Amino acid sequence: MKITVYSTKTCAYCKMLKGWLNDRSIEYTNYNVDENPFAAQVMVNISGQMGVPFSTIEYDDGRVETIVGFDRPRFEAALQSFGQ
Repeated sequence: MKITVYSTKTCAYCKMLKGWLNDRSIEYTNYNVDENPFAAQVMVNISGQMGVPFSTIEYDDGRVETIVGFDRPRFEAALQSFGQ
């Protein structure tokens, strides 16, 4: 499983999400879209919008789940299905 988070430096929900992942020792890749225009365009291409945090969860079987915002229940369900 690979988690990617698209965030900005000033977004409170982005900080909450990353803190939540860090507290659980869950590895993820973070892209600050306010500093990285390429990552911002990738995020828009995938999500169709500019809201952050935006996350993708890539499963080992090739499925990709997208999550807009810090939707803790969806993250918990995704992690539980992966056995974390």
